[in-house]
Amino acid sequence: MIRLLVAEDVHMVRGALVALLELEADFTVVAEVGRGDEILHTALRSRPTVAILDVDLPGIDGLTAAEQLRKSLPECRILLLTGIGRPAMLRRALDGRVDGLLLKDSPPDELADAVRKVVAGQRVFDSGLALSALDSGARLLTPRETEVLRLTADGHDAGHIARQLHLSVGTVRNYLTTIVSKLNARNRIDAIRTAREFGLL
Repeated sequence: MIRLLVAEDVHMVRGALVALLELEADFTVVAEVGRGDEILHTALRSRPTVAILDVDLPGIDGLTAAEQLRKSLPECRILLLTGIGRPAMLRRALDGRVDGLLLKDSPPDELADAVRKVVAGQRVFDSGLALSALDSGARLLTPRETEVLRLTADGHDAGHIARQLHLSVGTVRNYLTTIVSKLNARNRIDAIRTAREFGLL
């Protein structure tokens, strides 16, 4: 049985979500909350398999709550729901290592399918939102920056990249600093991961 926590601040929407999910023979809703700051302690108490979180919640937002859950209850899968898809939101969701992000106007069967996929270890993101983020991400890096990052991802150090691209080592390091900043990454490894998530490498 897949145990679910549902976080949605609009009572009618939350009730409809719970009713919809309970129709699935292999789902049981073990907890429901209306505020983001109620998610963590409720999840620690109810131990859901999957937390379905609205992104826009009072208290703290769903993305922040997802980050807390990831640290404190790493075995819980996290599926975010949003009414408005923004590429930056997808980037933050990927950075927070959530398992999925769906638009609220997705067909109901997509939600049940997404729950089962994240339980199986897959990541599920709305295709339109992913394409939009990809377009946005693709515009972030210049062709030379992409080339530098690709060589870095292949395991080459700054000296090798500098020789291959006929640049100075300092210029390569400057490129890498710019790339990390543009991709809102923590370091080079995180930049490589983010670029791969967006299909840039």
